[in-house]
Amino acid sequence: MFACHFFQWRPSAARKPWQLGRFLPPVWERCQTWSCEGLSTSARQGQQAAVQDKQVSGGLEMPFAMRETETLFQEQPEVGNQYLEDALLRSYLKTHLPPKVQEEVSRDLEKFGNRLLTEIKPLAWECELNPPVFRQYDAWGQRLDHIITCLAWRRMKEIAAEEGLIAEAYERRYSNWSRVHQAIKLYLFSNYSGGFSCPLAMTDGAAKVIESLGIPGSLKNAFDHLTSRDSKKFWTSGQWMTERRGGSDVANGTETVARKQPDGAYHLYGFKWFTSAADSDVTLTLARIADAQGHVKQGSGGLSLFFLKVRDEEGKLNNIKVQRLKDKLGTRQMATAELWLDGAKAELIAAEGRGVASISSMLNITRIHNVIGAVASMRRMISLSREYALKRVAFGKLLKDHPLHMQTIARMEVQTRGAFLLLMEIVRLLGLVETNLANEQDQLLLRLLIPVAKLYTGKQASAVVVEAMECFGGQGYMEDTGLPVIVRDTLVLSIWEGTTNILSLDVLRSLTKSQGQALAVFSSTVQRKLELASSIEKLEPAVKLMQDAISSLVQLIQRAGSKGAVTMELAARDFSYSLARIYAGALLIEHAARPDSSSMDVSAARSTSIYLLDIILMRKSLIRKLPIAEEKQQQKKDSWNIILQRASSNRIKNGKRQERSRFLNTSYPTFC
Repeated sequence: MFACHFFQWRPSAARKPWQLGRFLPPVWERCQTWSCEGLSTSARQGQQAAVQDKQVSGGLEMPFAMRETETLFQEQPEVGNQYLEDALLRSYLKTHLPPKVQEEVSRDLEKFGNRLLTEIKPLAWECELNPPVFRQYDAWGQRLDHIITCLAWRRMKEIAAEEGLIAEAYERRYSNWSRVHQAIKLYLFSNYSGGFSCPLAMTDGAAKVIESLGIPGSLKNAFDHLTSRDSKKFWTSGQWMTERRGGSDVANGTETVARKQPDGAYHLYGFKWFTSAADSDVTLTLARIADAQGHVKQGSGGLSLFFLKVRDEEGKLNNIKVQRLKDKLGTRQMATAELWLDGAKAELIAAEGRGVASISSMLNITRIHNVIGAVASMRRMISLSREYALKRVAFGKLLKDHPLHMQTIARMEVQTRGAFLLLMEIVRLLGLVETNLANEQDQLLLRLLIPVAKLYTGKQASAVVVEAMECFGGQGYMEDTGLPVIVRDTLVLSIWEGTTNILSLDVLRSLTKSQGQALAVFSSTVQRKLELASSIEKLEPAVKLMQDAISSLVQLIQRAGSKGAVTMELAARDFSYSLARIYAGALLIEHAARPDSSSMDVSAARSTSIYLLDIILMRKSLIRKLPIAEEKQQQKKDSWNIILQRASSNRIKNGKRQERSRFLNTSYPTFC
């Protein structure tokens, strides 16, 4: 997908491990690249590997029994303080944050990076090895419904409070930059969290909903607990929306009923089919309020938003029964359950019938957390892949001496850098909105970019982590390396909080609702980001291709939009991908246009050229196919109609008359 400008030495050049420093381009310096310490280790490793290979090749001298017990000896790839080693992250903070804020935030992040290595990383592995256990009954048949989590999981909750992973965003010590500070801490925490990032996402979302409601008196105590830095007071929240009939389609899938009680509270009755972080303290959920006759209103207009505590003051479940824990592909460290609400006491916290609108701010926050997790998993796997390339010998030389191997890593690096800058752009805009510093254009852009970034980085992360796992060969497939854990936990990111298709349609809704203003803001913002770079000679080709990509995208929208809703829906996915790629490319170019940009920044920006050319070609191809698709759709419809008519006619001739409408009213397959 990308043109790689990172590595310019010749494959045929003879290199030895101790001469490596001469051949490394400056973009791979340590703190996003290599260290002198790493190079000396590589030399020793290469020599050790050569000796081992020689021993094995002369295997006749080695007793067969001893050779049978030989095991792999390979130095483990290790990374240091992830904040100090992430040059892109540090350069972003230096560029955008006010100097005093940048100094304080950097100090906190460096300290947190050290804590991740010394304390939090071992806890994460313990969470993986000790997943939650469900104990439904005691030895005497009494129902317990206990979800038992390990000590490390509970310690993660304490650390989250101590580090202010939720509080930071709501204290607003740094005004609009507080969200950026929080997002970076969550980004660093994600791959060391042992799955605890998920309950933090929902906790952040719940706090945001309460804040958006004006923090009513009845919820003030809950808000204080959700945003507390005191580990003894800190609460986590769930988000119980998915039911048996659907996940994203909450309007038609929600069956839970709320019955009002004489004291003004509500009792909820229903089955929640997928409740993440089932061990949380509180939750937000949707239900339909029953009237005096027991009738409920269907559709989204019948849904209302409720707050409930999972346990009462005595620690007993709030009329909630746990049916079972989910057996998931990944995120096994976290308890996800099926729950029966059998009269659970709850509080209506928003206007009746406004549940979907009220909980939308929670969905925006959890989708941003999804992007954080996606970018973090990509960065983690690439960092490990680079370190492994310094230590692993194959075909007589270290992996970093194989140009194709390093080109693969470079391409993943470009994708990850673009995704990171896209994430930072979203949280920057969110900070402006939360502190009333955003204008109308900022708000429109944020509304558009959240689903775009979520859908794209979710798919992007899955591809990158699998590619990075391949960089380790067979070792990448071994459970005890920890790499499969990262892969499994990443795969959920394209599903949770809306699948790719669902979010692609959400992107179209945001454009329709704004009557095209969101797309106009998107285009003008990209153009502004390109202005500075347009005068820099080495970035001119990338800028030109970016402008061509925007023009091509506009043509697609005009052509598809004129053909009706069905055609626009067919193009929604490609359109959303294009928005993500164009904006991420513009951010890479903008970052490379800084006066103090590094060679890595420039190389990444220039590498978007083929990336954007691919968009242009895809757009032209799709525009040509639109009339063909419509023609084929009509042909299939006509063919289907003929087949059904013949089938109906044959039945009549054979005396087996059946109701023709049952066949003729059959819906036609949609061409796609």
